[in-house]
Amino acid sequence: MHPDPTPAPDPQPTGRPSAPAPPPDGGGRPPAVEQHTIDHVPDSERHGRVRDLFTMWFGTNIAPLPLVTGAMGVQVFHQSFLSSVLAILVGQLVGGVFMALHSAQGPQLGVPQMIQSRAQFGAVGALVIVVVAAAMYIGFFASNIVLAGQSLHGLAPVVPTGWGILLGALGSATICWIGYRLIHTLNKVATWVLGIGIGAGVLIVAARGLPHDFFSRGEFTFAGWLATVSLSALWQLAFAPYVSDYSRYLPRTVRTPATFWATYWGSCAGSTLSFLAGTVIGLAVPGSDDTVASFDTAAGWFGPVVLLLFLFNVVNHNALNLYGAVLSLITIGQTFRSGWTPRKRARGAVSAVVLAVALLIALGLSSDFVTQFVNLVQALLIVLIPWTAINLIDYYLLHRGRYALADLFAPDGGRYGRFNPVALISYAVGIAVQLPLVATSLYTGPLVAAVGGADLSWLIGLVVTAPLYYVWAARSLRTRQAAGHGPAVAVSEPPATARVP
Repeated sequence: MHPDPTPAPDPQPTGRPSAPAPPPDGGGRPPAVEQHTIDHVPDSERHGRVRDLFTMWFGTNIAPLPLVTGAMGVQVFHQSFLSSVLAILVGQLVGGVFMALHSAQGPQLGVPQMIQSRAQFGAVGALVIVVVAAAMYIGFFASNIVLAGQSLHGLAPVVPTGWGILLGALGSATICWIGYRLIHTLNKVATWVLGIGIGAGVLIVAARGLPHDFFSRGEFTFAGWLATVSLSALWQLAFAPYVSDYSRYLPRTVRTPATFWATYWGSCAGSTLSFLAGTVIGLAVPGSDDTVASFDTAAGWFGPVVLLLFLFNVVNHNALNLYGAVLSLITIGQTFRSGWTPRKRARGAVSAVVLAVALLIALGLSSDFVTQFVNLVQALLIVLIPWTAINLIDYYLLHRGRYALADLFAPDGGRYGRFNPVALISYAVGIAVQLPLVATSLYTGPLVAAVGGADLSWLIGLVVTAPLYYVWAARSLRTRQAAGHGPAVAVSEPPATARVP
């Protein structure tokens, strides 16, 4: 027996908006502990306001990890201050578009992003993406608890970094188990407290005196600038596999443009602030490998406050990484267990397993964190671009936001099947075309030297995958419809809520 994701008032399981039914308790307040995992959120349990997405993504991005990433422009790629700032802005504004387009799918479908990917890749074929997403978020979770351990050790040197890592991980696990409502609440607080805190910290660093070569150190190089743009854009793209998980509880009457803009400006503003702070610290304290500790030192008396704020947010932010990893792993399990409708107990059990694995990884990363993290994010860039292109093309241009939701939970994939060769081959091509232009410490493609050492792989992956999938999938869809096996909704019949903002 499969979950029934289609509300009774809507006879077609397509994702078309309908007026939400009143909540069961009549008061509109959801349970404190989230009851759902990967199953569909019915209209009767939808809640929240679209503006909550701004605070959700602004507060989430005021954290040590984007600070560390922002510093890479001047520390790793040796850009000047102005060059790094421009690269960060370009990357955030471009990457944020894709991230927010994924977020806008949540209220219309009411299912996690990885479940929705079954409509493109098939019930089993989607596991290729789900496994990548799970590995990605376990990696990010491990990276963040390293920063939590370092922050706690900086605040209280008597606490070893290893114990700090453990305490940070347990805090994130608690937030993840409680779930959606607490995550949103904490980020409302984080938006104000951390936004003001990091802004004040940067001003104090500047007031205490910047190095005489602050604005002249480094130089613009195309390869380094583009690498900084890529890191900045990837920060946004890395949210794509689970960003709609935090909008799926909103009522389906919420319009797509409203969801898009609230997510876009919240995420871009929050992460840009953190990236720019990292750039300032990277130049203010040259030669340091620990950007967070450098911020503590450069801020003087305000340093412990910065560390305390970062400790709070890294625990809060990392709950999202654990939440995404857990939903991805549950999705994998549900693929092979027909009729299983996992609820909060499953989330708790899987969280414990992920917690144990991530702790082992984190303790191994802590001695060479920055290098390991650079390698991680550069590898992620290669596999995320083709997936995001396929997902967005399918949702906005082919199916126009209308899917047979019940089929997404069927063991055989229903009308979407177990495997979709069109999506899988397009995805493989999207990865393959990037390889000649990949420029990382682990692998450098043969064409990199011809373009001055710049990493253009992500641009090629996007430009090739999007039209390839669109043309091929549109033709396949028309063929299936002509044979009477296509989806219930024609490609040319979009609902108003599924248009591109």
